[in-house]
Amino acid sequence: MTLKTTAEWERRCDALWAAFQDCDAAEFRSKMKTLADELPEGHPVALFELASAYDATDLGEQAVLLYRQALDGGLDGDRRRQAVIQLASTLRALGHPQAGADMLLAEREKTSDHLDDAVTAFLALAFVDLGREREAAALALGALSRHLPCYNISLANYAAAVSDPLPNS
Repeated sequence: MTLKTTAEWERRCDALWAAFQDCDAAEFRSKMKTLADELPEGHPVALFELASAYDATDLGEQAVLLYRQALDGGLDGDRRRQAVIQLASTLRALGHPQAGADMLLAEREKTSDHLDDAVTAFLALAFVDLGREREAAALALGALSRHLPCYNISLANYAAAVSDPLPNS
């Protein structure tokens, strides 16, 4: 199966997401299902967009299987990485923070791109749920340090120090 979609389909998908706030949850899911159904059955992009629609409308349990099917079906590019982030976040929200953290830790080893900080942010959330608040703070501060107009090196160093174990008193 080809993973390609048409530019026109992508435009309509983007427009639907842009109108997300203007739809009630059921209406949004229905519109996304109609759009997804235009692609061949089992198309990874359709599965991802439908999973995202369920997730964005607070139906994370229904989204999990769709995310997994999209990833198993060969979802690629930005959508693949977004699916990993979103699935990990949903697993965390559903009470499985370790599974989410494991996915995000593996993702950090796979590639590096413009979504790195999103991976890190959601990993920090999983660490908070796992009682690893110092590591979560260190991750968040380290990611933030790359975006400051100054103090980048200082904040990066402090972030590294935060993750070090506290000395015994």
